[in-house]
Amino acid sequence: MSSLAAARADNFYYPPEWDPKKGGLNKFHGQHALRERARKIDQGILIIRFEMPFNIWCGGCESMIAKGVRFNAEKKQVGNYYSTKIWSFSMKSACCRHEIVIHTDPKSCEYVIISGARKKIEEYDAEDAETLLLPVDDDKNKLADPFYRLEHQEKDMKKKKEAEPVLVRLQRVSDAMHSDDYSLNKSLRAKLRDQKKRVAEEEASSRKSGFGLRLLPRSEEDAVAASRVKFATQFEKNRKNKRALIQATSIFSGPSSYSESDKRRLDLEAKRRKINASSASKLLVGGFKPSSWAQVPAKFNSS
Repeated sequence: MSSLAAARADNFYYPPEWDPKKGGLNKFHGQHALRERARKIDQGILIIRFEMPFNIWCGGCESMIAKGVRFNAEKKQVGNYYSTKIWSFSMKSACCRHEIVIHTDPKSCEYVIISGARKKIEEYDAEDAETLLLPVDDDKNKLADPFYRLEHQEKDMKKKKEAEPVLVRLQRVSDAMHSDDYSLNKSLRAKLRDQKKRVAEEEASSRKSGFGLRLLPRSEEDAVAASRVKFATQFEKNRKNKRALIQATSIFSGPSSYSESDKRRLDLEAKRRKINASSASKLLVGGFKPSSWAQVPAKFNSS
């Protein structure tokens, strides 16, 4: 210990005249281990720190003593409820030094004011306080009866629908009060990082494909819709034109069977095939550049 006074306060100081044969320090000094709290221990009374269990009105000066106010109360046993002891707490009010006596009630599991004060009864409207009325014990016992439960089931469902908005609002308030800001911020930042990474990958894939815009990821609906679209190729167009030409011509052979319009159409098709064949051969030989393809029909038409 740091000092002699501290050693004496903690009962660690043994004076020179103390003899182990005489017992402990409390017996040597002629005092109880609880000191002043046990000054009436011979009467069965122990001084404790008692906390008011509910709001009360003082019987001496009609002042209100709030719940949770602490007193130095005298505790003693005044009876038994079966094998459970009934304790009595007597204290002096701080306002007028009026004596207040409170007993325990093991039967109903609460405190009972015997004298010196009266309990403050607080009444409120459940609808104004936005709370729910709890069923009493009689109603709880009746709920075990299936016929009683069936009769009141519709009424209970109606009460549930009416009270549901209040419960949802209270749940939101509770979630907001007990929310973990760090976890929410962490999840949002992780989601934002994943989104930025996905956007960067989509932009890289679009640049690799030669598109200037970011392409959205593939989906099953887009694949099905794209599979239904079919574009006509040049082969299909040529075959369609040939079939139209065959259907327009006569089935009888001979030069007189063709009309003037059919002859003109056949000549035009032959010239087109010659132009395409000659341009392809020049391209293979290297006669002109691909940029001059648009000038080929003009040259041949002029010739």
